[in-house]
Amino acid sequence: MTDRIAVHGASGSGKSTLARTLSARLGLPYTELDALFHRPGWTDLPTEECRARVAEVVAGDRWVVDGNYDQVRDLVWARAEVVVVLALPRWTVMRQVLARTVRRGATRQELWNGNRESLRNLVTPDADRNIVLWSWRTLDRYHDQVPAEVRAGAPHARLEVLHDRAAAARLVEELAAGR
Repeated sequence: MTDRIAVHGASGSGKSTLARTLSARLGLPYTELDALFHRPGWTDLPTEECRARVAEVVAGDRWVVDGNYDQVRDLVWARAEVVVVLALPRWTVMRQVLARTVRRGATRQELWNGNRESLRNLVTPDADRNIVLWSWRTLDRYHDQVPAEVRAGAPHARLEVLHDRAAAARLVEELAAGR
């Protein structure tokens, strides 16, 4: 049975949805790195504090972690048995991230620590505030660069590069069956 899984992908690719599904199906504790990293007012957790908190999570015997934070990647990958990279087509990710952002902005959904997405951010050219633009600019790295980094940085882990939702569903079933 697989007990430690890391999930990566562009914003809006479905990594949190997949990670929550894996957590529920496999009975593994789930940690969303965004919830650790984004403090109130969208301030970032200092790197050393973030590393300490993530180190506590991944010291456990069983977990699913989702997120793309380079500053903790070594900690997560050192213990991961499976690293999943969502490398979905651009149109799929853009549709998902746009719909999610509009829904969150319109409903004023709280994300982490009191933070909310703003519909106003959809029109800013600042990729640090516009999650759709951020996703557009970072998406390509999940097709080639991140899988290569996993192969180099976590050669002990099983790498799964998924290109569609059907592949994600198959992986959930495989892992639930102990394969």
